[in-house]
Amino acid sequence: MADVEQLQKIIDNSSRIVFFGGAGVSTESGIPDFRSVDGLYNQKYDYPPEEILSHTFFIKKTEEFYRFYRDKMLCLDKKPNKAHYKLAELEKAGKLSAVVTQNIDGLHQAAGSRRVYELHGSVLRNFCRVCRRFYSAEYIKSSEGVPRCECGGIIKPDVVLYEEGLDDSVVTGALNAIQTADTLIIAGTSLTVYPAAGFIRYFRGSNIVLINRDATPYDSHADLVFHESVGALLDQIQVR
Repeated sequence: MADVEQLQKIIDNSSRIVFFGGAGVSTESGIPDFRSVDGLYNQKYDYPPEEILSHTFFIKKTEEFYRFYRDKMLCLDKKPNKAHYKLAELEKAGKLSAVVTQNIDGLHQAAGSRRVYELHGSVLRNFCRVCRRFYSAEYIKSSEGVPRCECGGIIKPDVVLYEEGLDDSVVTGALNAIQTADTLIIAGTSLTVYPAAGFIRYFRGSNIVLINRDATPYDSHADLVFHESVGALLDQIQVR
Protein backbone atom coordinates (compact mmCIF):
# COMPACT_ATOMS: atom_id res chain seq x y z
CA MET A 1 0.00 0.00 0.00
CA ALA A 2 1.23 3.45 -0.90
CA ASP A 3 1.90 6.08 1.73
CA VAL A 4 1.07 9.76 2.01
CA GLU A 5 4.70 10.85 1.63
CA GLN A 6 4.84 9.31 -1.84
CA LEU A 7 1.65 11.14 -2.81
CA GLN A 8 2.98 14.40 -1.38
CA LYS A 9 6.15 14.08 -3.46
CA ILE A 10 4.16 13.50 -6.66
CA ILE A 11 1.96 16.51 -5.98
CA ASP A 12 4.98 18.68 -5.13
CA ASN A 13 6.54 17.81 -8.49
CA SER A 14 3.37 18.28 -10.54
CA SER A 15 1.92 21.40 -12.14
CA ARG A 16 -0.93 20.03 -14.28
CA ILE A 17 -2.84 17.65 -12.01
CA VAL A 18 -6.26 16.47 -13.13
CA PHE A 19 -8.64 14.96 -10.59
CA PHE A 20 -11.10 12.39 -11.96
CA GLY A 21 -13.78 11.65 -9.36
CA GLY A 22 -16.88 9.58 -8.82
CA ALA A 23 -19.58 9.05 -6.22
CA GLY A 24 -17.10 8.10 -3.48
CA VAL A 25 -15.90 11.70 -3.34
CA SER A 26 -19.34 12.90 -2.23
CA THR A 27 -20.35 10.06 0.09
CA GLU A 28 -18.28 11.78 2.79
CA SER A 29 -20.68 14.72 2.43
CA GLY A 30 -23.62 12.41 3.06
CA ILE A 31 -24.69 11.93 -0.54
CA PRO A 32 -25.56 8.26 -1.21
CA ASP A 33 -23.46 6.15 -3.54
CA PHE A 34 -25.26 4.25 -6.28
CA ARG A 35 -23.53 0.90 -6.05
CA SER A 36 -22.34 0.44 -2.49
CA VAL A 37 -24.08 -1.95 -0.09
CA ASP A 38 -26.18 0.87 1.35
CA GLY A 39 -26.41 2.86 -1.88
CA LEU A 40 -29.41 3.70 -4.03
CA TYR A 41 -29.09 0.55 -6.10
CA ASN A 42 -29.69 -1.63 -3.06
CA GLN A 43 -32.81 0.11 -1.80
CA LYS A 44 -36.33 -1.02 -2.71
CA TYR A 45 -38.65 0.95 -4.97
CA ASP A 46 -41.52 0.15 -7.32
CA TYR A 47 -38.98 0.37 -10.13
CA PRO A 48 -35.19 -0.11 -10.11
CA PRO A 49 -33.35 3.23 -9.80
CA GLU A 50 -31.57 2.69 -13.13
CA GLU A 51 -34.98 2.42 -14.82
CA ILE A 52 -36.35 5.50 -13.05
CA LEU A 53 -33.26 7.50 -14.02
CA SER A 54 -33.65 6.74 -17.72
CA HIS A 55 -34.79 9.01 -20.54
CA THR A 56 -37.66 6.67 -21.40
CA PHE A 57 -38.96 6.69 -17.84
CA PHE A 58 -38.69 10.48 -17.63
CA ILE A 59 -40.79 10.83 -20.78
CA LYS A 60 -43.39 8.16 -19.98
CA LYS A 61 -43.69 8.41 -16.19
CA THR A 62 -42.55 11.97 -15.47
CA GLU A 63 -44.43 12.38 -12.21
CA GLU A 64 -43.00 9.14 -10.79
CA PHE A 65 -39.54 10.20 -11.98
CA TYR A 66 -39.84 13.44 -10.03
CA ARG A 67 -41.13 11.70 -6.91
CA PHE A 68 -37.92 9.64 -6.78
CA TYR A 69 -35.73 12.51 -7.97
CA ARG A 70 -36.86 14.93 -5.28
CA ASP A 71 -36.52 12.30 -2.57
CA LYS A 72 -33.16 10.79 -3.49
CA MET A 73 -31.24 13.01 -5.89
CA LEU A 74 -31.77 16.56 -4.60
CA CYS A 75 -29.38 16.62 -1.64
CA LEU A 76 -29.38 20.41 -1.44
CA ASP A 77 -28.44 20.60 2.24
CA LYS A 78 -25.13 18.79 1.77
CA LYS A 79 -21.82 20.63 2.07
CA PRO A 80 -18.37 20.12 0.49
CA ASN A 81 -15.98 17.87 2.41
CA LYS A 82 -12.21 17.88 2.93
CA ALA A 83 -11.57 16.41 -0.52
CA HIS A 84 -13.52 19.16 -2.29
CA TYR A 85 -11.75 21.91 -0.35
CA LYS A 86 -8.27 20.46 -0.88
CA LEU A 87 -8.82 20.26 -4.63
CA ALA A 88 -9.95 23.88 -4.72
CA GLU A 89 -6.82 24.81 -2.76
CA LEU A 90 -4.62 22.92 -5.22
CA GLU A 91 -6.26 24.69 -8.15
CA LYS A 92 -5.81 28.11 -6.54
CA ALA A 93 -2.13 27.31 -6.01
CA GLY A 94 -1.71 26.50 -9.70
CA LYS A 95 -1.09 22.79 -9.11
CA LEU A 96 -4.40 21.38 -10.35
CA SER A 97 -5.62 22.23 -13.83
CA ALA A 98 -9.08 20.62 -13.79
CA VAL A 99 -11.60 18.45 -12.00
CA VAL A 100 -13.48 15.89 -14.09
CA THR A 101 -16.43 14.56 -12.12
CA GLN A 102 -19.19 12.01 -12.59
CA ASN A 103 -21.12 13.64 -9.73
CA ILE A 104 -24.09 15.95 -10.24
CA ASP A 105 -24.15 17.69 -6.84
CA GLY A 106 -22.14 20.85 -7.59
CA LEU A 107 -20.01 20.43 -4.45
CA HIS A 108 -16.71 21.02 -6.24
CA GLN A 109 -17.84 24.50 -7.29
CA ALA A 110 -19.31 25.13 -3.83
CA ALA A 111 -15.84 24.47 -2.38
CA GLY A 112 -14.24 26.94 -4.78
CA SER A 113 -13.12 24.87 -7.77
CA ARG A 114 -13.45 26.78 -11.01
CA ARG A 115 -12.52 24.45 -13.84
CA VAL A 116 -14.92 21.55 -13.37
CA TYR A 117 -16.11 19.25 -16.13
CA GLU A 118 -19.41 17.69 -15.04
CA LEU A 119 -19.72 14.60 -17.22
CA HIS A 120 -23.21 13.78 -16.00
CA GLY A 121 -24.52 17.33 -15.60
CA SER A 122 -25.81 19.00 -12.44
CA VAL A 123 -28.97 18.99 -10.33
CA LEU A 124 -28.41 22.73 -9.86
CA ARG A 125 -29.42 23.43 -13.47
CA ASN A 126 -32.92 22.77 -14.80
CA PHE A 127 -34.42 23.88 -18.09
CA CYS A 128 -37.80 24.02 -19.77
CA ARG A 129 -37.87 21.48 -22.60
CA VAL A 130 -39.77 23.97 -24.77
CA CYS A 131 -38.30 27.45 -24.24
CA ARG A 132 -35.08 26.53 -22.34
CA ARG A 133 -35.82 28.91 -19.47
CA PHE A 134 -33.62 28.19 -16.43
CA TYR A 135 -34.99 27.01 -13.07
CA SER A 136 -33.10 26.42 -9.84
CA ALA A 137 -32.85 23.17 -7.90
CA GLU A 138 -34.76 24.86 -5.07
CA TYR A 139 -37.65 25.49 -7.46
CA ILE A 140 -37.73 21.82 -8.41
CA LYS A 141 -37.49 20.70 -4.78
CA SER A 142 -40.41 22.87 -3.67
CA SER A 143 -42.66 22.15 -6.65
CA GLU A 144 -45.24 19.37 -6.69
CA GLY A 145 -45.97 16.78 -9.32
CA VAL A 146 -44.39 17.56 -12.68
CA PRO A 147 -42.69 20.99 -12.58
CA ARG A 148 -43.73 23.17 -15.46
CA CYS A 149 -42.43 26.37 -16.97
CA GLU A 150 -44.45 29.56 -17.28
CA CYS A 151 -44.80 28.66 -20.97
CA GLY A 152 -46.37 25.34 -20.02
CA GLY A 153 -43.39 23.17 -20.94
CA ILE A 154 -42.07 20.41 -18.69
CA ILE A 155 -38.87 21.26 -16.82
CA LYS A 156 -36.03 18.72 -17.01
CA PRO A 157 -32.93 18.56 -14.80
CA ASP A 158 -29.70 19.16 -16.68
CA VAL A 159 -28.44 15.70 -15.76
CA VAL A 160 -27.47 12.92 -18.15
CA LEU A 161 -30.02 10.14 -17.76
CA TYR A 162 -29.53 6.56 -18.90
CA GLU A 163 -30.02 6.35 -22.70
CA GLU A 164 -28.75 9.92 -23.10
CA GLY A 165 -25.36 10.96 -24.48
CA LEU A 166 -22.76 13.08 -22.74
CA ASP A 167 -22.42 16.75 -23.69
CA ASP A 168 -19.87 17.09 -26.50
CA SER A 169 -18.26 20.28 -25.20
CA VAL A 170 -17.86 18.82 -21.70
CA VAL A 171 -16.34 15.63 -23.12
CA THR A 172 -13.91 17.60 -25.28
CA GLY A 173 -12.80 19.78 -22.37
CA ALA A 174 -12.37 16.81 -20.05
CA LEU A 175 -10.36 14.79 -22.55
CA ASN A 176 -8.11 17.74 -23.36
CA ALA A 177 -7.43 18.26 -19.66
CA ILE A 178 -6.62 14.58 -19.12
CA GLN A 179 -4.40 14.39 -22.21
CA THR A 180 -2.28 17.37 -21.10
CA ALA A 181 -2.06 16.44 -17.41
CA ASP A 182 1.22 15.39 -15.81
CA THR A 183 -0.56 13.61 -12.92
CA LEU A 184 -3.97 11.98 -12.87
CA ILE A 185 -5.65 11.38 -9.51
CA ILE A 186 -8.60 8.99 -9.80
CA ALA A 187 -10.81 8.83 -6.72
CA GLY A 188 -14.11 7.49 -5.45
CA THR A 189 -15.02 5.55 -8.58
CA SER A 190 -15.30 1.86 -9.39
CA LEU A 191 -14.14 2.59 -12.96
CA THR A 192 -16.92 0.38 -14.30
CA VAL A 193 -19.30 3.05 -15.65
CA TYR A 194 -18.75 3.83 -19.32
CA PRO A 195 -18.13 5.95 -21.27
CA ALA A 196 -16.73 7.96 -18.34
CA ALA A 197 -14.38 5.20 -17.14
CA GLY A 198 -12.79 5.07 -20.58
CA PHE A 199 -11.59 8.66 -20.26
CA ILE A 200 -8.54 7.68 -18.22
CA ARG A 201 -7.10 5.87 -21.23
CA TYR A 202 -6.34 9.29 -22.71
CA PHE A 203 -3.83 10.12 -19.97
CA ARG A 204 -0.26 10.49 -21.30
CA GLY A 205 1.46 11.90 -18.20
CA SER A 206 3.80 10.44 -15.61
CA ASN A 207 1.75 9.50 -12.54
CA ILE A 208 -1.58 7.80 -11.93
CA VAL A 209 -2.84 7.84 -8.33
CA LEU A 210 -5.90 5.76 -7.48
CA ILE A 211 -7.92 6.37 -4.30
CA ASN A 212 -10.96 4.16 -3.74
CA ARG A 213 -12.45 2.26 -0.84
CA ASP A 214 -12.60 -0.98 -2.86
CA ALA A 215 -10.27 -2.47 -5.46
CA THR A 216 -10.85 -1.46 -9.08
CA PRO A 217 -9.97 -3.06 -12.44
CA TYR A 218 -7.33 -0.36 -12.85
CA ASP A 219 -5.38 -0.85 -9.60
CA SER A 220 -2.56 -2.71 -11.32
CA HIS A 221 -2.05 0.18 -13.78
CA ALA A 222 -1.68 2.88 -11.12
CA ASP A 223 1.59 4.14 -9.67
CA LEU A 224 0.01 4.63 -6.23
CA VAL A 225 -3.10 2.93 -4.85
CA PHE A 226 -4.95 3.89 -1.66
CA HIS A 227 -7.96 1.96 -0.36
CA GLU A 228 -9.21 4.58 2.08
CA SER A 229 -11.23 7.74 2.53
CA VAL A 230 -10.59 10.32 -0.19
CA GLY A 231 -11.13 13.29 2.11
CA ALA A 232 -9.03 11.95 4.98
CA LEU A 233 -6.15 11.20 2.62
CA LEU A 234 -6.16 14.49 0.71
CA ASP A 235 -6.52 16.44 3.96
CA GLN A 236 -3.00 15.30 4.84
CA ILE A 237 -1.52 16.87 1.71
CA GLN A 238 0.35 20.14 2.07
CA VAL A 239 -0.16 22.68 -0.72
CA ARG A 240 3.12 24.45 -1.41
